[in-house]
Amino acid sequence: MLLADVAAASTEVAASSARLVKIERIATLLARSAAEDDTQAVAVIVSWLSGELPQRQIGVGWAALRTLPPPAATPSLTVDDVDDRFSTIKAVAGIGSQATRAGLVHELFSAATETEQRFLRHLLSGELRQGALAGVMADAVAKAAGLPAAEIRRAAMLAGNLPAVAAAAVTGGRAALADFRLRVGRPVGPMLAQTATSVDDALQRLGGTAVLEAKLDGARVQIHRSGCDVSIYTRSLDDVTHRLPEVVEATLALPATELIADAEAIALRPDGRPHLFQVTAARFGRKDPGDLGPLSVFFFDLLHVDGRDLLDLPTEERFGALDALVRQDQRVDRLVTTDTVAAQEFLERTLAAGHEGVMAKSPHAAYEAGRRGAGWLKVKPVHTLDLVVLAVEWGSGRRQGKLSNIHLGARDPDSSGFVMLGKTFKGMTDAMLEWQTQRFLELADGPTDGYVVHLRPEQVVEIAFDGVQRSSRYPAGMALRFVRVLRYRDDKSPAEADTVETVRRFYERD
Repeated sequence: MLLADVAAASTEVAASSARLVKIERIATLLARSAAEDDTQAVAVIVSWLSGELPQRQIGVGWAALRTLPPPAATPSLTVDDVDDRFSTIKAVAGIGSQATRAGLVHELFSAATETEQRFLRHLLSGELRQGALAGVMADAVAKAAGLPAAEIRRAAMLAGNLPAVAAAAVTGGRAALADFRLRVGRPVGPMLAQTATSVDDALQRLGGTAVLEAKLDGARVQIHRSGCDVSIYTRSLDDVTHRLPEVVEATLALPATELIADAEAIALRPDGRPHLFQVTAARFGRKDPGDLGPLSVFFFDLLHVDGRDLLDLPTEERFGALDALVRQDQRVDRLVTTDTVAAQEFLERTLAAGHEGVMAKSPHAAYEAGRRGAGWLKVKPVHTLDLVVLAVEWGSGRRQGKLSNIHLGARDPDSSGFVMLGKTFKGMTDAMLEWQTQRFLELADGPTDGYVVHLRPEQVVEIAFDGVQRSSRYPAGMALRFVRVLRYRDDKSPAEADTVETVRRFYERD
């Protein structure tokens, strides 16, 4: 299949806001690829249209894509050819690798038409936002394969890999899905949580009874054990076994031969309080703890133990199996309650201990791997700041032609200027995008820097964020985590924006 066909489909999917139209267009593309008997292309197309590369990262970002060669007049690139080229680019290493990689990128883009270049640029830069999220993609795969969407979702849940399921289903039908079952050693997509505004809200949504757990500010891991072999995967299903010897050791100490467990790995201070999240993240980057100290592991769910699958059992039964296997000091703190006051006290104790918040879980919910199930709710305090917009980036996909990703700055009284602390494009409604495009063009200050429009620092925006982390990217040495826009504050002047010192207090408290 030609890359041009995929690029055209991507453009059409991005242009439509209708879910059924997106599904139909993607399904047609996948069915056509299957008709050409190209199993590899089906998997690659699903990955690309989900905004990802099968290779994950290949060392090519925006900086390498700012200046492109003239486009080709006619399409000639195939999906398989481009996928192979991405693998070749990723494999480049050693002295002179940057120049070699740049040459390969230039060669690829020289063979691409204008439409193909636009698609590839957005794909490689992570800007391919077209509304083809996992739910839409799973439904499109189901339609192309002529199978119920529930069967595709179940297989993708157990495989942790929708592209692989798509290739099997579209080319092999229902029989090909039989291989996708829970297996020790093959990671599955983790169950995710929806958000509740408070513990009272969580209790109401869960029918009056909830299992509350401390939400640790560590790194979620999925642990597989078969005999003496242990494999550890991140939330994104990357294998990090060799980096976490402490977690391997703790797993081997459990009285089981075979298991799949959900857990949190976290760096703790001598007093038991958590280090800043960056310390945990830094430990994931190297096997030797060094001066960072060891990681602790806390188990919070059990998916399989000694030949028995637990996925479809209710929470309380999975927790019973977990409690029988893992001693209490290696489990996440837990409270089962129907009482709002007790739930609030549990949340406050958890926050006082330095953790993020709490998870509220239905006692009756199954483990919905790979899905954001209604049976899990997260409750965290919401922090807000009033910051100034320093610059903004042109959007892509359905935000093409709109000024979208905003650069956020806090006031620095010492310099009478503003210090950048991060970016966000989250929380913006269509009406907000329309308004800010017009507003920021009025505030444009000087020539644009590629896709970035620099602004006069006059517009105040109220944002919500989850925390502050150390960062070498920004001049204050800090960056905001999980930022989303709440509203623009036309009632506030830049002189009333929050200061860098206010942000630093959040950082020190975290």
